[in-house]
This record gives sequence, structure tokens and C-alpha cells, in this order.
Amino acid sequence: MRALWVAIASGDPAADTAAGSSFFPLGAYLQVKAISNPAADYRNRLIALYNLDIHALHRRVGSGATLLGVDVPDRSATWVTPGQEYNNGSYWRVYGTRVRYRTASGIEGSFGIFSLISWRGQWYVVHLGPINRAPGTGAFTP
Repeated sequence: MRALWVAIASGDPAADTAAGSSFFPLGAYLQVKAISNPAADYRNRLIALYNLDIHALHRRVGSGATLLGVDVPDRSATWVTPGQEYNNGSYWRVYGTRVRYRTASGIEGSFGIFSLISWRGQWYVVHLGPINRAPGTGAFTP
């Protein structure tokens, strides 16, 4: 989550990669998804939306904001089996994680992470903002 926060606070999605990457890895996506071209979907949809969402969240929290914490709902992990969500493989998924922050002016707020996926014991963002939205728009989960 610190890597994610670095990207949001800076407004630079590439900062996440430099800080350790909170985003679901391409290699894992290639193994899990049962779609015709998962690499293209990863680049053209998932990464594109993630980048838009980082910019939208940066506009909301502003430069100089501080990460206060990340709250994952108790007992919220769901085991997703092959055949669900266009998958070849299984994984744990969590909806409803909240990120709490304080702006540079002292205002506290929060936003949701739409979906986290566990891969080999590590949790990753797979959808930062909502899946359904107007094309080409950054969004965050209120």
C-alpha cells in the first residue's frame, strides 16, 4: 500500500513501479485469465484504467497528503475458482478495502479500492476504481 500511496501522492502511476508495485503483475495475469489476449487486456484496459485512477485520486488528495491507514473488511476475502471472472486459475479476492489519508491542509478523508487479488501470498490492486464507468475516465470508489 505504500507503493500505491507514493503513486497517488505524486500523481505519477510510474512511481508505484519504482516504489515496489502494488498492481497485480502481468505474469500472474497471463496465468490466471482465460481470455484471448490477456497481455493486451492488461495493458489496454487494466493499466490504462489504473493510470487514470491514480490521476483522479491525486486530484482528490493533493500533493503533500499523508497516508493514515488501510482498512480491509474482516472476513471479506472470497475464493474465486476457475470459470469465474474469465479465469483459468484460482485466487483470493477482496472488495471494500478503504484507504484513509490526511490532506496537506489537515482534512481527513478516505477512498475505496474496488478489488484486491492475492497472488502467491501477496495482495495486489487489480481494480483501483470501479469496473463500470465512462470510457477514458479516471474514477475512485467513494
